[in-house]
Amino acid sequence: MRFWKRLDERYGDRALWQFIKFNLVSLSITLLQLLLANLLPLLFDGVSAKLPTLLRPVFDPERLFEGESIYVQDGVVTWGYVLPFFLSNYLANLYGYFMNMKTTFRGVGRRGGLVAYLVILTGLILFTTWLQGFIAAKLMGGALASLARTIAALCAGLVQMAVLFPLEKFVLFRKGEESGAAEGHERSKTDEKTN
Repeated sequence: MRFWKRLDERYGDRALWQFIKFNLVSLSITLLQLLLANLLPLLFDGVSAKLPTLLRPVFDPERLFEGESIYVQDGVVTWGYVLPFFLSNYLANLYGYFMNMKTTFRGVGRRGGLVAYLVILTGLILFTTWLQGFIAAKLMGGALASLARTIAALCAGLVQMAVLFPLEKFVLFRKGEESGAAEGHERSKTDEKTN
């Protein structure tokens, strides 16, 4: 733990160190997401309410499923299919937002930033929910059927990392010029003490 703290004090605001910490937080996000992605279907598989007209083109049953599926009612995908993917992503990434704010970027969240994050996250999750469903549906009929949801969630996590790291680092938790200069001065003092 002491070693970790020294690394954090020495390299705290450097992009590579933040990327490493972001990935460690992402690992915990992924574990939470995988847990939820595999548990939530137990709650939602029985939900047969059809998706609204707006979402139907995104979740086209002919592209998602080969043959019959419990997730399709009268040619329309149901919420029972979409909710486990969507909620597992949303809850895990909301946890990640606060963890990255406090540990990775040491920023201060603003209400406007959180609202922007939630809007972007919703769009990103709609895309990755579709992507997860597409990947899982393609893998369900093959040798990887038992790992289909897990593989799909991992692929979605990679897409989200590629979008969320730059968003959080350069937009949401960006430090001002003054605080960056002060922290650089503090870091040089720390470096002098260790040498």
